[in-house]
Amino acid sequence: MSREIPTIVLAIRIAFFMLSAAGLLMPVRAAWALEIQVEDAGGLRAALLRACPGTVIKLANGNYGNGYFVEKLSGTRENRIVITGLDEKNPPLFTCGTEAFHFSDCNYVTLRNVKVSSCSANGINADDGGTFDTPSGGMAFEKIIVEDVGPQGNRDGLKLSGLADFTISGCSFSGWGGSAIDMVGCRDGVIDKCSFTGKEGFSQDSGIQAKGGSERILVRLSFFKNAGQRAVNLGGSTGLEFFRPKLVDFEARSVEIAGNRFVGSMAPVAFATSVGCIVRRNTFVNPGKWVMRILQEQPLDKFQPCQKGVFEGNLIVYDRRVQVFVNVGPDTRPESFVFRGNAWFCSDADRRPSLPVDESDGLYQVNPMLENAGGPDMKARSRDPRILKVGAQSYSK
Repeated sequence: MSREIPTIVLAIRIAFFMLSAAGLLMPVRAAWALEIQVEDAGGLRAALLRACPGTVIKLANGNYGNGYFVEKLSGTRENRIVITGLDEKNPPLFTCGTEAFHFSDCNYVTLRNVKVSSCSANGINADDGGTFDTPSGGMAFEKIIVEDVGPQGNRDGLKLSGLADFTISGCSFSGWGGSAIDMVGCRDGVIDKCSFTGKEGFSQDSGIQAKGGSERILVRLSFFKNAGQRAVNLGGSTGLEFFRPKLVDFEARSVEIAGNRFVGSMAPVAFATSVGCIVRRNTFVNPGKWVMRILQEQPLDKFQPCQKGVFEGNLIVYDRRVQVFVNVGPDTRPESFVFRGNAWFCSDADRRPSLPVDESDGLYQVNPMLENAGGPDMKARSRDPRILKVGAQSYSK
């Protein structure tokens, strides 16, 4: 059987070799890369239609309005689509209307260096497009400012439904109605080095909420100041039809809150129909009513009781406003919780915490002498070496 190469195939191979040798043929990966400079709303809408894996859309500063519905826009893990403001100190503004951005069924898209303000519904919305079994994967939100969303009711700064393998990094939230970040059926995500600051006139139910079957999420190295009635809500009360990817028997599972700093809030942390969530090496200053809550907000015939939470290595500074340290609701399993190695200091009396179970290795009434106690960089200045082993200052990744 003849194995001769057809003439036309041979010609194509020779031409390909000559172009490559001359440097005239770009590699496939580089061919995908496309930078688009944008200066106004029309330019951004046109760029979003052209975007493909590897595209970087660069936004000049200015007012871009609102209402960007972005559907089925997908990069890849190796070639993300990036939408970024050019000047971090003077980011492009997306303002008013119901939402600034709504990403639906998008994958491996990064939104970076933008400011979102004064939206009446949600600042930014990202979801799986209703395809519950195929989550939106690899979304990233970086160095975004979100402010003045709502101001009342279920109006979220960043609303995420059905996201997997996502990151939220270096973002700041101030003034919102429902949650600054609300997650429904999200998993395998990291929220890192963000700030959450409550404002007068906004209802602000929670700073971060993970519910609707959310699991394996890490919240770390962030700052919460008067960030809602529950600064972090581990679980919640979700309509059964909204659970993703399917109805499970917990609202939140295996969510970890680590290395964060909290100031104020009625309850900095609430475990609500959650299983196996961890709160460790955080610093809490002046909770408004409770240090934490253990609640059941779903019926027991469909859900496990709230259980198996861990509260360890935290530094808590409190005063007479805290009369009940842990608010325990009915139908929960507080006896399954673990309290271990926390340091407690009452700033206006010698009053030790009353907890639902005995704590092991607790430290009581050693003044941490916090530096910048109301700010994001508060650190313990106590000379007692035990203080340096607890709280946010002791956390390492």
